[in-house]
Amino acid sequence: MKTFQIIAGALALLTALPATSATNADAALKRILASPGYRTAAASFDAKHDQWVADVIRITEVPSPPFKEQARARAFADLLRQRGLDPSIDPEGNVLALRRGIAGGPVVVVAAHLDTVFPEGTDVKVRREGNRLSAPGVGDDSAGLATLLAIVDAMNAGRIQTKRDILFVGNVGEEGAGDLRGTRYLFNKGAYKGRIGAFFSLDGGGTDSITNGGTGSKRYRITYKGPGGHSYGAFGIVNPLVPLAATVSELYKLNVPADPKTTYSASVIGGGTSVNAIPNEVWLEVDMRSVSAAELGKLERQFLDIVDRTVAAENATRSVRAGAVFADIKPIGDRPAGHTAPDADIVAFARAAYRAEGMQVKDSTSSTDSNVPMNLGIPALTMSHIAKAGGAHSPAEFIETDKAPNVKIKRIVLATILATAGVP
Repeated sequence: MKTFQIIAGALALLTALPATSATNADAALKRILASPGYRTAAASFDAKHDQWVADVIRITEVPSPPFKEQARARAFADLLRQRGLDPSIDPEGNVLALRRGIAGGPVVVVAAHLDTVFPEGTDVKVRREGNRLSAPGVGDDSAGLATLLAIVDAMNAGRIQTKRDILFVGNVGEEGAGDLRGTRYLFNKGAYKGRIGAFFSLDGGGTDSITNGGTGSKRYRITYKGPGGHSYGAFGIVNPLVPLAATVSELYKLNVPADPKTTYSASVIGGGTSVNAIPNEVWLEVDMRSVSAAELGKLERQFLDIVDRTVAAENATRSVRAGAVFADIKPIGDRPAGHTAPDADIVAFARAAYRAEGMQVKDSTSSTDSNVPMNLGIPALTMSHIAKAGGAHSPAEFIETDKAPNVKIKRIVLATILATAGVP
């Protein structure tokens, strides 16, 4: 019931958003791009390119390991404050800064994530070679946070007013085990719950795609436990390694659709004590993904049924005189699947903004902060914040800071945000 109320409230807010079809998106963008405010804002991207590079470096060099984003949150809040906003940090750790519009209505969120995948103690010093910056997390998502700041600078430079409030967010918990916790809090518990009408995530690199599909995932750690014993003396008793192996074997017999793309992976295993001991505990981690919530749910049910069946089969096959085998099932990840329709206003505006720069883009699907609003039926889009990047999630992560393509990306993002928020 609670989830239904959230969705109903969000959909009610969406009725206040401008109804813009794909056919007149170009006209809407043309009007924005011709305005003096936008032209001044766009020029600031070029004039302040070095500032953007400096912000990327400054943010990257503040460590932000999983679940320990506090230092970067404070630093990012300070950078927003320097730009005339009044940021706050919510109970989950998200940095929030509202730029008020003139007409109220549903809030437009522009977000980039604070966290990285790298553990505490990682060397995050940026190495600069020509136009390349290299460091853990430099592109994912320090450059996104810096681009968000550049958007604020540009709007200030152009003295741009929007009809709707824009909430700028540096959110926690996008990566890995963070499981989108920052965005979940924003939509389900935070002060703006039920008030958000559109969502942008600045994440990823490239110039050829926009992400309007959210790949959902279910992740489990299954620990199989039994009595254990000597491999010779206790031979014949149940062995928890058998149902683990059978679970992997049976999982890989499942047929899943190619469209909507649905996948599974038995990813990590461990346990046991010695080569001459029947293990008393072994474990398996499994990742399941789909762009379809229905297909993901179906796959999850099939997997859990396999776990039950393989445990029951082992207890029925071998002796339980010392005890039976059982499975301790622990969810370790749950990212909702979702989709923003290709003909939604937010997508039409993005495509029009790319066309205005002489570029074409394709739709893509990924797992980003946009998954949460997409799943709630709220229009959401993840847009590139950097023209070229590579090595994501590795110590060799890098971005290219060449001015022309990166300024173009910023112009596209700003134009799309303004079209969605509305301008007088």
